[in-house]
Amino acid sequence: MSGTLYLCATPIGNLEDMTFRCVRILKEVDLIAAEDTRNSIKLLNHFDIHTPMTSYHEYNKIAKAHTLIEHLENGEDIALITDAGTPGISDPGEELVAMCQEAGITVTAVPGAAACITALTISGLSTRRFAFEAFLPTDKKERQAVLNELMEETRTMIIYEAPHRLVRTLELLLATLGDRRIRICRELTKKHETVFATTISAAVEYYKEQEPKGECVLVIEGKSRQEQIEEERQKWEEMSIQEHMDYYMDQGIQKKEAMKMVAKDRGVGKRDIYQALL
Repeated sequence: MSGTLYLCATPIGNLEDMTFRCVRILKEVDLIAAEDTRNSIKLLNHFDIHTPMTSYHEYNKIAKAHTLIEHLENGEDIALITDAGTPGISDPGEELVAMCQEAGITVTAVPGAAACITALTISGLSTRRFAFEAFLPTDKKERQAVLNELMEETRTMIIYEAPHRLVRTLELLLATLGDRRIRICRELTKKHETVFATTISAAVEYYKEQEPKGECVLVIEGKSRQEQIEEERQKWEEMSIQEHMDYYMDQGIQKKEAMKMVAKDRGVGKRDIYQALL
């Protein structure tokens, strides 16, 4: 029988967030695959864990995944850990999990901390629906394509950003999304945890004066339904009523039904459309 891959979430700042189950699993598995063994050895030493460790990171993720799968197919159990948080969330664990699934190897999670969820829950913005974007692409065209998609996003958005790129990213968000409510979360779960509740424009001005420190989680308000309705209505009002009618009738819609649709688009009664077309 093949072994099991355990996705073990580790603390994002506060060591007390390490779960009892995670400590047990890390002690029981045959091997720990860590994003940075130099960083993870401190965690293992703190919890008196002496399991052998190997590196698994962005730059060896494909070749090393094949090696790890060989170990799993030979019946060994492996725990995957990242520097902080949940493996597979904005880290190369995603590829290893996919390859294990294809190979028929059991994958299970030992849940715990995740910076994106931690920031969202304390943001004060809507948590019912959200979109996680992790770090924006470094390629300029690809980054702008993602931002353009987010322009119409009604869900709360979560983005990770490094301090040296924070101002530039905030400026791009302002130019693309307009001014929105935003929460800039830093030092999550640590002694100096901060949640800066502000707007994108105010954040740009603030961080031009105050040098940002530490990686940030940006939680951004989505576009409201009312904004969408108003923008859609404005688009229709730029057309004449006859042009609006022609738009639907050119699609084969009967005149009576087209009048109903035009009236709905413009937020007026069907009689108003009828009178305007006389």
